[in-house]
Amino acid sequence: MDGHHTVMAGDDRGRGASERGAPAAPSSAGAAAALGVAALAAVGAVALLSAFTRHRRRIDLRDRVALVTGGSRGLGFLLARRLADEGARVAICARDREDLERARQMIWDDTGRDVLIFACDLTDPEQPASLFEYVRERLGPVEILVNNAGTIQVGPMDTMTEADFEGAFALHFWAPYRMTQAALPDMRRNGFGRIVNISSIGGKVSVPHLLPYSASKFALVGYSEGLRSELLPEGIFVTTVCPGLMRTGSPRNAEFKGQHEKEYAWFALSDSLPGLSQSADAAAERVLDALVHGDAEVVTSLPAQILALVHGVFPGAVADGLSLAQRFLPDPGGIGTGRRAGHQSETPLTRSPLTALTRRAEVDNNQRAGANGHS
Repeated sequence: MDGHHTVMAGDDRGRGASERGAPAAPSSAGAAAALGVAALAAVGAVALLSAFTRHRRRIDLRDRVALVTGGSRGLGFLLARRLADEGARVAICARDREDLERARQMIWDDTGRDVLIFACDLTDPEQPASLFEYVRERLGPVEILVNNAGTIQVGPMDTMTEADFEGAFALHFWAPYRMTQAALPDMRRNGFGRIVNISSIGGKVSVPHLLPYSASKFALVGYSEGLRSELLPEGIFVTTVCPGLMRTGSPRNAEFKGQHEKEYAWFALSDSLPGLSQSADAAAERVLDALVHGDAEVVTSLPAQILALVHGVFPGAVADGLSLAQRFLPDPGGIGTGRRAGHQSETPLTRSPLTALTRRAEVDNNQRAGANGHS
């Protein structure tokens, strides 16, 4: 009996303590809820800080001196037109004088503002210095530099030569590097500058049949990201732009090797598909917004954003997936290491309604005349 009463007394003491309000262990659900609230608060704080920072970095484009390379057509042309429409004093350069004159007239017709034009080859190491001197004498020191000039070479790796890689790097890496070096003295002197480097989703995810293009665009991304880190303390903001597929009308002026008609067909069709490709106007709007707010990076379309995100987490899986896609692309053959422009590679398929959006973009974005393969 004594033992029994001892146990009961202990039970009574336990119940008494509980009834007196002894603290209970927190439930796992409550802890999870608390963590969720804390996480949401942190995300909200970061978003508010980001919005505040973007607002403080925002600039007015009126009377700013802007230089756009590859500004005669495509995305460069659209950016030059938008900059002019915002009141900037704009200079554009490209290789072809006739393309530049036509772009100048189109911008005047659309905005009522004139742009300065300069025909040059940016793969020539001496050209950037001459270009900046020309712009400085007529408009003033360059405050906004958009490195946009580019070329696209499409074909299997067996059709690509060392010269193809050298040409891609000369235009996509060395030209932006030299242009930046030419722009920095004035930007540093004035404590202000905006540099926009137009790379590509191909500079984050290497796609089959575009090896020279992707390799050179990867180099530009690495340079651009590091450049921002070093120049930010000096008040110079560098923005890296990685567009996905855009309907700029550029396939007709791209270069195709191997079975060039088949290469042109898959490239032009991909470039035309709504959902997969983005209108050039929408891309230009995103780029201009990033420039104005001094953003570090912009990937212009949702499909490109998803691809970049998945590749960042699962790079091996994406590479293996692209190797499967490569099996559906044309084999080497045809003209081999020779090259043809897109407009020399047309077939009934590429003249069909399936490419209507790209053919419309050719007209809107000044792609129709000139066929030197460069923008």
